[in-house]
Amino acid sequence: MFSAKMKQMMTALALGCAALALPAAAMAGVVVKSTGPSSTKYPVGTKVGDDATITLKAGDVVTVLTAEGTRVIRGAGTFRVGDRPQVASDRFASLTRKRAATRVRTGAVRGEQDEAVTNPSLWYVDITRSGTICLYDLATVRLWRPGTEGTATYRISAHGETEAKAEVTFDDTVTVAALDPARMPVAEGGHYMVTGPDGSASAELNFVLLAEDYEQPDALAEALISKGCSVQLEALASTLAASAEAAS
Repeated sequence: MFSAKMKQMMTALALGCAALALPAAAMAGVVVKSTGPSSTKYPVGTKVGDDATITLKAGDVVTVLTAEGTRVIRGAGTFRVGDRPQVASDRFASLTRKRAATRVRTGAVRGEQDEAVTNPSLWYVDITRSGTICLYDLATVRLWRPGTEGTATYRISAHGETEAKAEVTFDDTVTVAALDPARMPVAEGGHYMVTGPDGSASAELNFVLLAEDYEQPDALAEALISKGCSVQLEALASTLAASAEAAS
């Protein structure tokens, strides 16, 4: 009996030591932006380990997000994915913060006229870009317009049996306006048309709910990719890539 117990203990100890001796699993990253001659070799959504190497040609630019940070890799050459990622946790937190539904006048007056205007939040719906939009809450939809000059009214219409319509007005110098859920309830999988002040089509939108919070850029990127939310993925990739290059 004693020898059997000793054998079990020794076996468990050996297995434990073997587990400790195993190398740690490589951190996985996901390609969120890829341009240049090798873009088909490393398309958006490709998973790469931080110990992996990628070979790029002149003109290639590949952006990889991991839990450790953002890596913008420019060709030509062979590069290890995990080398020197830039951490932009503050920028990521700002971009993905769930803003209160009452903050509908967060748009600021534009500064320089030639200054690029970008959407400050992944959860503000750009009324000039068509696509599938991922949100955490469909009852507090906020619409965002790139410009701030002048008052403008947009019409939102739902395609379907109800053909519901609602108008949203942006006051002068305001970029964000709330969509009234009582007048225009937004449903997952619904199809919506945004019409501009001149009556022309501005965007066609579909909405998808995110079931959980994503606290890491790579996890959020994978969720956006899986649900087809390419507009938000592009914004996430461009913002974090710019922050990473500014910090390098």
